[in-house]
Amino acid sequence: MPHNSTMASAPTPEPTLQRGLSANAALGINIIDMVGVGPFVTLPLIVIAMGGPQAMLGWLLGAVLSLCDGMVWSELGTTYPEAGGSYVYLRKLYGEQGLGKGISFLYAWQLLFSAPLSIASGCLGFAQYLSYFFPHSIQPLASFTFLHVPIIFSGQTLMAMGLCCLALVILYRRIGSLDRLMRILGGLVLLALGAIIITGLTHFHASLAFSFPAGAFHLGPAFFAGLGAGMLISAYDYWGYYNVCFLGAEVREPRRTIPYAVLGSITIVAVLYLLMNVSVLGVIPWHDLTGNLNGDARMYTMAVFMQRAYAGSSIAHPAAVTIVILIAVAAGASVLALLLGYSRIPYAAARSGNFPAIFARVHPKLHIPHISLLTLGGMTLLCCLFRLQEVITTLVVIRIMFQFLLQGVAVLLPTHRRARNQTHADPANPGRKIQSFRMPLYPLPVLLALSGFLFILFSRPNFLKEMRTAAFILATGAIVYTIRLYRTRQP
Repeated sequence: MPHNSTMASAPTPEPTLQRGLSANAALGINIIDMVGVGPFVTLPLIVIAMGGPQAMLGWLLGAVLSLCDGMVWSELGTTYPEAGGSYVYLRKLYGEQGLGKGISFLYAWQLLFSAPLSIASGCLGFAQYLSYFFPHSIQPLASFTFLHVPIIFSGQTLMAMGLCCLALVILYRRIGSLDRLMRILGGLVLLALGAIIITGLTHFHASLAFSFPAGAFHLGPAFFAGLGAGMLISAYDYWGYYNVCFLGAEVREPRRTIPYAVLGSITIVAVLYLLMNVSVLGVIPWHDLTGNLNGDARMYTMAVFMQRAYAGSSIAHPAAVTIVILIAVAAGASVLALLLGYSRIPYAAARSGNFPAIFARVHPKLHIPHISLLTLGGMTLLCCLFRLQEVITTLVVIRIMFQFLLQGVAVLLPTHRRARNQTHADPANPGRKIQSFRMPLYPLPVLLALSGFLFILFSRPNFLKEMRTAAFILATGAIVYTIRLYRTRQP
């Protein structure tokens, strides 16, 4: 029959991403991405960097920086609610066929390095805390140096890689089926923070929490160097508030959901971080965190914190075991959130023709960018061979240079101001028009965010060494981009 013939010849529609994430699920994804294992493993690092309990200043300024930058992300995310987040913003705002094409390619290129580092930091933190149950896992089975980077293979490495593989299995499904899981995991992350805060406040000693060393707030070179190092760590701990922006094509009502998830997660997590910092320092003397606590125990500080808080009680060991399990779950949840969000960026770059086409493939049944997901997962397995502290430092420097500074400048461009002032149809009520998020006190939040990121970069004593890493990524990316550009222009 003609009707059947027509149907038989009709092309199969290309699979696309689907809007399946609710506002609360998006908030949960941001929270678990932000918290993960970061504050539980970096608290000793920030206390060491700042030399005492004045480390609280690093957390506080990190919160202010995140809030200012969160307004930048809210504006960009609601103006361009598409898959890929930063890739889309940089391409549109710097010119889709000119400078923006090159900048957005370099951003996607560096993501192949920085995203696996970010995800691996969650995997390594997970393994670090799990070593509480397996103390011998820390012993290296093999180690060597490659291009001045320490490579270590140990039992912890295997645990970290195992978590990465588990995350890939969980994420290899429809986005809608993750909605409830992300809300549950977000609740467990908050439970871990809440347990630490309540324990600390009920066993609090103000003489420990506020025993500042002499000259703690003397505004000299040492203070600003320590503040820069502390803010670098706190910046790492707060990052993740923008994850929903990478999923802009998969959230419901993005112009309401994105600011809610971004600014809401920053506010919630900032309050919890500050309370947690005070709570722990009110139980464990800061001198122990900087030198007297043995190396193995420093790896799972929160377990030691629980044991100190309930010392002499029968619940000391069960409390430590419980918090280790909750933190391990939080780390696993952050790996899920990171892989989920970052896998959409190579997909977006490939969809625009600015990256290898294979990354644009969408699974015909699951409607997920499976090639991009599996590629980032595989590279994360390799990054699990690095040490956690090197991973964090390298990650933050690369991300500031290739993403946050470029986005902050882009928000100041006339191109964005015009796009932001346009109205859009409300998905829930097409007859009604809605606007993108508009940051208050513009451009002050943008300028504060840019200043904060520049301070973190230039206050570091190893800034030039870290710049070489960024320069290497920039140079290799520029070579690959030039080759691709030459090939596409060939007849």
